[in-house]
Amino acid sequence: MSATYPDDLLYTKDHEWARVEDDAKNAGQKLATIGISRFAVDQLGDVTQVELPKEGESLKQAEVFGSVESVKAVSDLFAPFSGKIVKVNSPLADSPEYVNEDPYDEGWMIQIALANPKELESLMDAEAYQVFLREQAE
Repeated sequence: MSATYPDDLLYTKDHEWARVEDDAKNAGQKLATIGISRFAVDQLGDVTQVELPKEGESLKQAEVFGSVESVKAVSDLFAPFSGKIVKVNSPLADSPEYVNEDPYDEGWMIQIALANPKELESLMDAEAYQVFLREQAE
């Protein structure tokens, strides 16, 4: 496993990650916790502000759901899946540095109840994501 890109996550071409799990409360339902990858964090520099949606909002795949502001730029966040937001990492409002320090744990952004699990097929595993990054660098 690469410490930079955990093997248990899926990745998007927009440099976001998703940890997909079964919803313990709703049989057959999938929940996805979403954040930005270490690559995105490194490109952004120090994150100074995170704008996130409210719980209960519905998203469509590829729709903008928030933004991350850093010393270098403001970047939109894109929904890797369609679904309903069931949880937002509200501590990021006061502590955006969690994204820099621990993007795969304390720095997560939102959790979505997936509307269409077939959308998972559009994401990459850690190995494919690293290949994608190498190809982008060439």
